[in-house]
Amino acid sequence: MLLKEHLLKNLDKKLASLIFEISKMCELIRRELPYRRGKTKMRNVFGEVQLVIDDWANQFIIEELRKTNLVKTLISEEEADVVQMSKNGIFNISIDPLDGSSNIESNNLVGTIIGVSKKEFPTPGKNQIAAMYMLYGPLDTLVYATKKGVNEFLLTNEGFILTKQNIKLPQKGKLYSMGGLRKDWLPEFKEFVEGVEEKGYKLRYGGSFVGDSNQILHYGGIFAYPSLVGKPDGKLRLVSESNPVSFIIEQAGGRSSNGKKSILDIKYTSLQQRTPTYVGNKDLIEKLEKTLE
Repeated sequence: MLLKEHLLKNLDKKLASLIFEISKMCELIRRELPYRRGKTKMRNVFGEVQLVIDDWANQFIIEELRKTNLVKTLISEEEADVVQMSKNGIFNISIDPLDGSSNIESNNLVGTIIGVSKKEFPTPGKNQIAAMYMLYGPLDTLVYATKKGVNEFLLTNEGFILTKQNIKLPQKGKLYSMGGLRKDWLPEFKEFVEGVEEKGYKLRYGGSFVGDSNQILHYGGIFAYPSLVGKPDGKLRLVSESNPVSFIIEQAGGRSSNGKKSILDIKYTSLQQRTPTYVGNKDLIEKLEKTLE
């Protein structure tokens, strides 16, 4: 089944249209990756040097979404403030235009992450009505989730074709994927990781949140970018990264946490707010929370 057919069968027309339009943008971003390499002279709101593709993808998505008249406001990892889109728009969305873009030069996974809400910002992640990501890898795949479930599509010459419907995390996970330097991990987190290693979980970490979370969605286990010594809030951005991926993992039967509660319950005070991020199988997240108490 093609993506458009699946969307129209399962969602209301406007949400289906929004996700389908975004899928077309992601196809074009994928095609531009080889041609828009290198760094700009600009830094984003987080002080990070912007890559050419980061800046282009951000502007491209904003301009294309504005044409749809479906989006009222937008929050982007590359923008300092909320972007006003269309007065007639009904969706408020968050985007990471190109997660893991530093991986491009080594040809590792990158992706585009998007969260969709009808409530105006600021609103907790639990109020998202949909979330999705496009993963640009050996295969180009699109995963979208609503409260009806999580579905995956493969990009082919015919378009996006449904490959997995109503995805659920395997009951017993296989992988662990941890960001940050081990020397900077807190003692309680090191203790948890040692326990996971003793149980035979395999380490697989690629350095892009979207890619590392996608493998947890398929194989089960746990992804973490934890609190670090000197960086208690970790690295990942709550609104544009952690919220959408947490929504997808929880709809797939898993859990998310900042170490104390679901990431989707966090009330944020800044668009640039970061949060320790743990997503994966429920049993692992619950054990982690107890270890961190």
